Amino acid sequence: MNGRPLEEGRVADAVAGHWVDRLAPRRARPYLRLARIDRPIGWWLLVLPCWWSAALAATAAGRPYPDPWHLVLFLIGAVAMRGAGSTYNDIADRDLDAQVERTRSRPLPSGQVSTKEAAVFLVAQALVGLAVLLQFNGTAILVGMASLVPVAIYPFMKRFMSMPQAVLGLAFAWGALMGWVAVFGRLDLPAYLLYAGAVAWVIGYDTIYAVQDIEDDEIAGIRSSARLFGARLRLAVGFCYGACALLIGLAAIAAGAEALGFAGIALFSAHLGRQVLRLRERDGRGALALFRSNRDAGLILFAGLALDAIVRAWAA
Repeated sequence: MNGRPLEEGRVADAVAGHWVDRLAPRRARPYLRLARIDRPIGWWLLVLPCWWSAALAATAAGRPYPDPWHLVLFLIGAVAMRGAGSTYNDIADRDLDAQVERTRSRPLPSGQVSTKEAAVFLVAQALVGLAVLLQFNGTAILVGMASLVPVAIYPFMKRFMSMPQAVLGLAFAWGALMGWVAVFGRLDLPAYLLYAGAVAWVIGYDTIYAVQDIEDDEIAGIRSSARLFGARLRLAVGFCYGACALLIGLAAIAAGAEALGFAGIALFSAHLGRQVLRLRERDGRGALALFRSNRDAGLILFAGLALDAIVRAWAA
């Protein structure tokens, strides 16, 4: 690419033919790309732990289904905070992004947006996220605000940690706490177990994602779990996914889930196992496809947990 934007500013790993590139006003496109609207997998992966938690809380509370209003709020909040987090990350990483083939076409390193403009956009997105958060109970608001700590430090961890994905996991899995606290106004064992399982899931799938950048990261001196694990990549991702399945299973037991909930966990686990079997150390294109498939895995789990609550309510 020789450092130039491709296809009039389209980001290298965005979904081809996305409406952002075809239909959005040209002046808006760089900002939509900063918010990762052209890469919806990010907000899917952020909202899914929220939805799992809401479904598990419905089971524990004896409710007939996850609160629909909560699900909508979590979706809006995930899109807004994914955009804000990505914008913040791009501001912090703008010099490193210019050295990596996949990221040098992003709006900041490619010069489509100035740092000041990106900062203003960041604040606007954060305000949307705050407006969503204020719809919940006081404890949920405090828990949600605490998520800003791992979000704030993550962009800098790749300079110092061999596995910055662990910090990303703390941030991206936070929704596993939010669905529960939004219902009960407190955090209990099932929420903590679900959160730990979601953290393991994030470390696993983001390690797969990092496979795309191994060569460039080696040149730029950027640390990642994909570089750390090397030839043991599949074993390490398999361990993360195994821990994820075990911890989510324990969360379901603690919340009182029944057959359909565990069926969802089983199908989710099978999907993760298939990813491990298909993973190859230097196959960047294949790694991106596997990474994106985690949306489907997460939706399978949510469907199982939600159906479990619905069927239990009908049978009562």
